[in-house]
Amino acid sequence: MQQKSLQKHDPYAAFRFPEFRFLVSANFLLTMAGMIQEVAIGYEVYRMTHDPLALGMIGLVEAVPFMSLTLFGGHIADMYSKRKVLIWSVGGIAFSSIALQVVMRLQYLFSMSSLLIAIYASLFVIGLCRAFQSPTTTSLRAILVTPEVIENASTWGSTSWQLGAILGPAAAGFLYAGIGFTNTLLLVTIFVIFSFAFFSRINDRQIVATGKTDNVLTSIKEGIHFVFDTKIILYSISLDLFSVLFGGVVAILPIYAQDILNVGPQGLGILRAAPSIGALLMLFLLARFSAMYHAWRNLLLAVTGFGICILVFAISRSMLLSVAALFLSGASDSISVVIRATILQTMTPDKMRARVQAVNGIFLASSNEVGAFESGLAAKIMGTVPSVIFGGVMTLLIVGTVFRRTGDLMKMNVRAKR
Repeated sequence: MQQKSLQKHDPYAAFRFPEFRFLVSANFLLTMAGMIQEVAIGYEVYRMTHDPLALGMIGLVEAVPFMSLTLFGGHIADMYSKRKVLIWSVGGIAFSSIALQVVMRLQYLFSMSSLLIAIYASLFVIGLCRAFQSPTTTSLRAILVTPEVIENASTWGSTSWQLGAILGPAAAGFLYAGIGFTNTLLLVTIFVIFSFAFFSRINDRQIVATGKTDNVLTSIKEGIHFVFDTKIILYSISLDLFSVLFGGVVAILPIYAQDILNVGPQGLGILRAAPSIGALLMLFLLARFSAMYHAWRNLLLAVTGFGICILVFAISRSMLLSVAALFLSGASDSISVVIRATILQTMTPDKMRARVQAVNGIFLASSNEVGAFESGLAAKIMGTVPSVIFGGVMTLLIVGTVFRRTGDLMKMNVRAKR
């Protein structure tokens, strides 16, 4: 009991485990690389096309392979070597980044349509690799630490992602303006390679899975059924799916930066980093003060705050106010991220962690990458500002609907299943 009490109040408990430190470092570098690439490609594509739908396609071409194969990726990670899955998938991301960089350095040989195809093809391969890398990485968080520090590991796992999501976009705008698009892609490749090196330091974990089966479909169905049979997991990831699907504005930030706020690529980097800065500061607080007391109430309040911030951002014409709204949206979102991650980690048995994380990954891809396509399409049809207002309103309506359906979850305790 004394050991549990000490770990509970130790904000750095998860870092006492060396392999968790490798995981966090690798995740940070891979996230930073992905964010730099995302911002640089988004600005380059909009500069080339001035088409919101072309921006939306960036999310779609990565989401399609991810959503198609992530359940299979979760099955592979649960049944076989997690380390090998990471090595091959992160290696594939590095290869794709190198290939895109070579093409863009020779862009004078290609037409604009050919360059767009090369960009989309690279993102397609990255989405394919992420289908295996993402559920594997997330499932390792709880395996590399003891059960008493799973919430702390979830917080720091989210923090490493948010830190990369801050530094990546902020650096991307200045890198794009200072060293150009192709040299920015070179830096992305370097970060991916270092991430690969950290992932390779993590040893395999043998999970004793009762009822283990080599039948892929049966294995995948077990993960799906577990999610849909566990109400708090289903509603938590569904809430994230629909709120970010409609309320997310990341994909159309290049339009705000260039056409509405007139702040250029440097301003785009600041706008893109603002939500993550707010999230990171909130995550440092959550490392010390748990959000799991009345977790469901806190989750609903956090998503409500997110929706309000998106509405403020939609109507803002001030760079300062826009950054503040995005900052607070990130702070609100980080609360829901930690609560949702802790629910997933503590209520999922070890034998199916990767499969459950794969199901969660489909929901996340639907909200993020498919949401990016929805944002671009809505901006093209409705106009940029009306589409963001619509998204904020839909987010608040979704929270109200979920609140009415989940009253029994308000006092539910979250306990680990081992």
